[in-house]
Amino acid sequence: MAPRGPSSISPRAPPKNGAEALVRALHEGGVDVCFANPGTTEMWLVGALDSLGPDAIRPVLGLHETVVSGAADGYARMARKPACTLLHLGPGLANALANLHNARRANSPVLVIVGDQSTWHHGADSLLETDIESLASTVSSWVRTSDIPGAIRADAIDALEATRRRESNAPATSKGRVATLVVPHDRGWEKPDGPDGAFVALSEVLTVEEAVRVGDPKPIDANKVRGFLAQCAAAVVACSPGKCAFYAAGDATLADDGALDALGKVAAVTGAHVLCENAFARVDRGGTLPHLTRLPYFPKDAAAALEAYEVVVTCDARRPIAMFGYDGQGPSHLLRQTDDDVWEIDCGGDVAGNVKVLLEEVVKIVGENVADAKIAAKAAQRPPPPKMPLDEKLNPVALCAVVACSQPARCIVVDESLTSGGSYWDQSAGCPEFTHVTLTGGAIGFGPPASVGAAVACPDRWVINLQADGSAMYSTQALWTQARESLKVITVVCANRAYQILKIEMAMQRVGPSGPVAKSLTDLTQPAIDWVSVAKGHGVPASTVNTVRELRAALEEAFARSGPTLIEANLAA
Repeated sequence: MAPRGPSSISPRAPPKNGAEALVRALHEGGVDVCFANPGTTEMWLVGALDSLGPDAIRPVLGLHETVVSGAADGYARMARKPACTLLHLGPGLANALANLHNARRANSPVLVIVGDQSTWHHGADSLLETDIESLASTVSSWVRTSDIPGAIRADAIDALEATRRRESNAPATSKGRVATLVVPHDRGWEKPDGPDGAFVALSEVLTVEEAVRVGDPKPIDANKVRGFLAQCAAAVVACSPGKCAFYAAGDATLADDGALDALGKVAAVTGAHVLCENAFARVDRGGTLPHLTRLPYFPKDAAAALEAYEVVVTCDARRPIAMFGYDGQGPSHLLRQTDDDVWEIDCGGDVAGNVKVLLEEVVKIVGENVADAKIAAKAAQRPPPPKMPLDEKLNPVALCAVVACSQPARCIVVDESLTSGGSYWDQSAGCPEFTHVTLTGGAIGFGPPASVGAAVACPDRWVINLQADGSAMYSTQALWTQARESLKVITVVCANRAYQILKIEMAMQRVGPSGPVAKSLTDLTQPAIDWVSVAKGHGVPASTVNTVRELRAALEEAFARSGPTLIEANLAA
């Protein structure tokens, strides 16, 4: 098998050891970047990456495992293909779990390679020995230890295939999973078997592409799919305007394959509303794209919003579930409609194709002339461009307005602003087309690492990390990687110097008046974090801003650079 991309080695030269066999299989399978925090047991894999050459699989070093796992998630969301991480033993995987949890919730295709003790060293109770497979199973859909001699290449192919959730008739980019391959130390230096220096295993008789196809299920009956979508179209058209909602996620919120455009046209023709998850993996927004309504965060509000609809159609989305269960304040399952009134355009199929068929069926019912007129009328109602606020002391609303007015077309906004960014969704509705990425799993510390991955995946696009200050402290090491790789990332730290969401939760749950203990556990002012010093210590230029005018100027200066910038936006009262 010849490699798919450039390499510094001859495609015919046999691998010298197991580590080389593994990385070649990944390269041939389309992996072109590895976000790594390696250790002793991964040195053979590091050497193999070196032998392949940096032009084949780009090595990106992170100074903490939560950085490399979050970067892999951000990369996968933007590149829409598998990202790879390299971690050191069980403790390294444990450090990575929070952002791998977010990746799992985002359906990101992430291949996690974890080095382990040598097979013959297991059971000696060495300092770093842990049950890696049990840890991995909490976030992974597929876990395997490569413990059979000669099978490392086949295991790598299987692991890569496992990240791609290939369903019947689904495109290669549709959905993804976290897959973890545990590689014992001695598998790395293992010599090849056979006279021709090959790593031979049962699945080795297949090419990478064939190995992927073997696992595909039988094709879905296209006539049955169209029949279902025709019934769904009839149910949607029969609704009164405003009484049907499309609840969209995954591929249905992306512009690439035309699913989002088709969904917007269905909504325009039928008078339906299009909603998206509150914690969405990626939504392409602005420009001529349909404007979606974001589901409220708190379950009581979300349930009330959904209850207004007679029919709900989920598009590539799980049914909405409350993030937390509150005392007497809302259900776990937010949809209160009966199953007969909930239609599911399943996340397993070709989402774009299915939504386009749904549009065809809707047009058949209402007629082409009526459909065209309603689509044109809806297109004329696009949200207006954002307005730059007058100069004043910064507050959350003004901060969001300045960012929305300043962001360039095609930028990527990695949004972990939490309470400070509450108004950004509406204020950015009329921006030129851009991509909006948020925290999917609730495990904070996502924004700075995901910005690394997004910038690596899309080097020609600016990445704006709209970032809560408390959450940023979970993964500040990502700033160093941004500087090292000269990434086009602008981090706007929303410095309210508090865990503001916890203050809101205390009040909403009626826990009682905040006393000295509650204040000490939600306050970040003693001492206050000096974000300019933090950023500069990691090699990133930085400044503090206190007013609208200063933030505008700082953003202009940041966009004039070729690498990263951090802006500390002072929101403290």
